[in-house]
Amino acid sequence: MTLSLVPDDVFDNYADVTPAFLRANGVRLLLTDLDYTLAPKSQAEPDEALRAWVETLRDAGVTLRIISNNRSSVRVERFCRSLGIGYVGHAGKPGTRGLLTAMREQGASARETAMLGDKLLTDTLAAKRAGVRMLMVEPKGGPVGAWNHALHAMQEPFKRVSAGDQRRKRRI
Repeated sequence: MTLSLVPDDVFDNYADVTPAFLRANGVRLLLTDLDYTLAPKSQAEPDEALRAWVETLRDAGVTLRIISNNRSSVRVERFCRSLGIGYVGHAGKPGTRGLLTAMREQGASARETAMLGDKLLTDTLAAKRAGVRMLMVEPKGGPVGAWNHALHAMQEPFKRVSAGDQRRKRRI
């Protein structure tokens, strides 16, 4: 297996990942990171925009599961309970255990699954290792701290070469 760190598709925001896009790509299970992907880490509860997006996915028959590396499950549990979705905590990304667990629980194959995240070395690497489509987004709330600024700057060349860079397609 050839392993690439180039995401399959790149979006400005999670909300740009529409049910139509997912359906066109055969995705029925969308796994997603929480921190900086769906909400800034400082945000304790889902906002109305996120709730509406989750409902559009649900109405379209797409199952959503959060795959989180958070050490504490308190925030993830609160978020998921409020949204009415499941999660896999202590997922160990870039390992594949969390992704494979969610896929097994939902009876979904790798071809029917996509991973949504903001980090190259955790979300993207886990998705590629699990054989699922990787959808990358810009960090929600922007990168926080010097390490995250450097990390996100290092990710940019990988995002730019993605054939599915939705950000570039909108600017053209």
